[in-house]
Amino acid sequence: MTVTEKILARAAGRESVAPGDLIMARVSLAMANDVTAPMAVDSFRQIGVPKVWDKDRVALVPSHFVPSKDIASASLMQRMRAFAREQDITYFFEIGRAGIEHILLPEEGLVAPGDVVIGADSHSCTYGAVGCFSTGVGSTDLAGVLATGEIWLRVPETLRIVYSGKPGKWVVGKDMILKVISEISDDGALYMAMEHTGDTIATLSMESRLTLTNMAIEAGAKSGIVPADEVTVDYVRSRQQAHGRERPFPVDASDDDAVFARTLAIDVAALEPMVSQPSLPSRAVPVSEVEGQEVDQVFIGSCTNARMEDLRTAAAILDGRKVHPSIRLIVIPATQDLYQQALREGLIQVFADAGAAISAGACGPCLGGYMGVLGPGERCLSTSNRNYRGRMGHRDADVWLANPAVAATTAVTGRITHPENLGALV
Repeated sequence: MTVTEKILARAAGRESVAPGDLIMARVSLAMANDVTAPMAVDSFRQIGVPKVWDKDRVALVPSHFVPSKDIASASLMQRMRAFAREQDITYFFEIGRAGIEHILLPEEGLVAPGDVVIGADSHSCTYGAVGCFSTGVGSTDLAGVLATGEIWLRVPETLRIVYSGKPGKWVVGKDMILKVISEISDDGALYMAMEHTGDTIATLSMESRLTLTNMAIEAGAKSGIVPADEVTVDYVRSRQQAHGRERPFPVDASDDDAVFARTLAIDVAALEPMVSQPSLPSRAVPVSEVEGQEVDQVFIGSCTNARMEDLRTAAAILDGRKVHPSIRLIVIPATQDLYQQALREGLIQVFADAGAAISAGACGPCLGGYMGVLGPGERCLSTSNRNYRGRMGHRDADVWLANPAVAATTAVTGRITHPENLGALV
């Protein structure tokens, strides 16, 4: 069996499963945010169950429109907050102690290898980076999980991606997943589990691994997963210990004779930073092919690239430099803890000195919510995961996707720039 099949078989109480099997799986953790939780609560009420199945296995995270931007978003937060209090939800994270859910939950030590995590948000596939099965569902499906602790799933086929070679100085997980999506297209992994393997994986930080799995949904996948190794175990145990949440977990790997629907090989040593052109993630090309494109805004943040590795990379490029006069730069560390760590390391001061606008952890600009919505005809380079038409604001705006190094360099030069060329241009 593949690693995903092993996890799902255990969750279903079966010795084995195969692609296409319909199973009822026990859920390890259910998550919803300020947009999806209120609708899930409405459906939960209709089921007629007075209490959630396990208040210690539910996480409610204000992420999208927080602090509330208008009366509508404030009302959503009121409903979410009231449900958390009514049900005595253990993991309700109030604003000021929260952030973007897909970065917060691993940081809090709430996801671990072997888990089945169900989130009412499409980028819930992110948690697969720690070696668990994780997927996004609608609010109605999540209501069923809240009531029963189980969910029905069709066991997915697995697309295995084998990375080889050492990444270059400016190449990170973002470039690897953009390369994959450019190879297989935006629906190239439809309802599949994307399993990321190969000798390159051992060299990747957890930050890069979390970015790999974050964008599984941009290829249409059901889930993304990086089989757990020493890096994973050290990371998960350290996060659990930091929050007093130690618990044992299995470490699974695909069998040697596991059956994969397809195997894709990526030579990482030959990669340069990738940039997705408007308006699909699959339109990714090496940055050298789009250098010189002028933009109005640069956004460094989102559940894809707002972790410490991302902030440190951006700050190293911006240190002692100024944002180009024609550019507005928005930097959003994903969580309160990351903001404080960036403050202690002096990164926030670097961003402020460069001329960036810095905000509390939230999804804001990524989904065209607030704190960076684009007007007609405007152009943005973003470290987020989607550049669909209208995603960040007006449908006539253009969005490019790139890694934090390309984003920070572009903020300095005013046009899309390979980080290697920064010195020659400023």
